[in-house]
Amino acid sequence: MGLGWLDVKDISINWLLMLQREHIEWIPKFCNYKEELGIVLNEYLYILWYFSNLSPENKDFFADLVNQSDSNPSREKIRDSEIKVLKNINDWLIYVYDPEVYENLSIGKWNDRELEELCDFSDKKVLDIGSGTGRLAFVAAKNAECVYAIEPVHNLRRYLREKAKKLHIKNFFVIDGLLDKIPLEDNFTDVLLAGHVFGDYPESEYNEMKRVTKNNGEIILFPGNRDIDNDMHKFLIDKSFKWKTFDEPGEGKMRTYWKINKK
Repeated sequence: MGLGWLDVKDISINWLLMLQREHIEWIPKFCNYKEELGIVLNEYLYILWYFSNLSPENKDFFADLVNQSDSNPSREKIRDSEIKVLKNINDWLIYVYDPEVYENLSIGKWNDRELEELCDFSDKKVLDIGSGTGRLAFVAAKNAECVYAIEPVHNLRRYLREKAKKLHIKNFFVIDGLLDKIPLEDNFTDVLLAGHVFGDYPESEYNEMKRVTKNNGEIILFPGNRDIDNDMHKFLIDKSFKWKTFDEPGEGKMRTYWKINKK
């Protein structure tokens, strides 16, 4: 990961205690900082306890990291390990540390028309999966009948509710959930949006999106895919998505995808 969204030099390692179950479950799958994490967990046994109890199926994984770690590291090595861990979970950390910092990043400053030109939201029920700070959801809320923002991170759900209240938006509802486990009934929404969340489990995520979207409803994805014909692009093309490029500030040419859902 290591996105550099936050300068972690002055951030306490105790912020790991704000991570949620979904984050802890992803660590064994994507961790490329095992040595450093082992040192951190060995030094701060309460973090090891937290990780192991929040994700008991990964308890042995974390115990092995501790057993394989340096048993007597210097204070400097411990802090270097802390910083590497915090850098590698930069995207998770920013959500729990300060969502406003994330909202003000350049990547969220693209023109609203990139979304509005893909769909007429008037009088539509809209579902935004992995809503984050609401970059897509609040654009849709201007004309939609209602918007449901699905977000698994508690601190982001709080932020979304406070932002909707501040903007006096009353057709906006925030609930917990994941893209591959959407907690809503079949044929729930007219329009489904997802930004920078699609791709970890493409088939199950796609099946869930189809399930909750009405027949002839629209699915619109901004998956954070660069302008290249990679596996994600091929998967979406195989599923009959149309696509185009757009300019994402700070990132360059990116691709967005959309399709009409057919049951």
